Amino acid sequence: MSKPVFLVTGADLAADALALLGRYDVVYAGAKPTEADLVALCQRHNPVAIIVRYGAVNAAVMDAAPALKVISKHGSGTDTIDKTAAAARGIQVVAAAGANAAAVAEHALALLLACAKSVVALNQRMHAGHWDKATHKSVELEGRTVGLVGLGAIGLRFARMADAMGMRVLGFDPYAKDLPAYVQPVDLATIWRDSDAISLHCPLTADNRGLLSAQTLAACKKGVIIVNTARGGLIDEAALLAAIQSGQVASAGLDSFAVEPMSAPHPFHGEPRITLSPHIGGVTADAYVKMGVGAARNALAVLNG
Repeated sequence: MSKPVFLVTGADLAADALALLGRYDVVYAGAKPTEADLVALCQRHNPVAIIVRYGAVNAAVMDAAPALKVISKHGSGTDTIDKTAAAARGIQVVAAAGANAAAVAEHALALLLACAKSVVALNQRMHAGHWDKATHKSVELEGRTVGLVGLGAIGLRFARMADAMGMRVLGFDPYAKDLPAYVQPVDLATIWRDSDAISLHCPLTADNRGLLSAQTLAACKKGVIIVNTARGGLIDEAALLAAIQSGQVASAGLDSFAVEPMSAPHPFHGEPRITLSPHIGGVTADAYVKMGVGAARNALAVLNG
């Protein structure tokens, strides 16, 4: 008798995660699965669980797998899963929240430091033979205020690092409770008004899409630094570019984008005040194992009741 199937919307899964799934057959959808790919695989294998790494899982995919009981995110963001469709079909959606928190928080800090210290621009100048010691001044972060939107595992880890650097930490999160003493809870208007740097750590929802818009960026301090390691849809990209070109925003460090992979050419390309990375904040060898194990355990917990 054949084993029940786990479908992984990716090309691989950590060995530690696979070790937990010995009672199941594991089928991989590849690195860039389309809706048609996932529907075809579901029709062929009728999985009891889907581990979501890449691509989206919508109603059509769910309907192609009548045995499906659980959709488990390999990470924390579940915006690529149609949760309404899942609920209507009695399919549980779970996430490996916190599994990549260290990786993403560290990357957010790296982007903040890259912006404040002009790391990329100075590196390029040095490689071109220049020595800008007499003309360049970086931003000192000690004593500055950082505003965090989202105080989950990633946001709180970032807050701890910012506090250790002597920064004042403001945070907005209507769901956060029992915050550490070094995080001052405030409303969004205060985040915009008082922050020297703003870092986004919240999920993307219908309510906060385009959260950083022409209007909210105009309400920020002139010369603010923007960091986004969360979801690209939180930022109106055209408005951010205009704010950088006007000097309202000093610089931005971005790891996520409205459309991924980022199209080429893109309006951000060639803008030296924007530091870019290809949504790899959570991509470390350690996080890969933690997310895989978390996703497998979460799915098994549902299947085992």
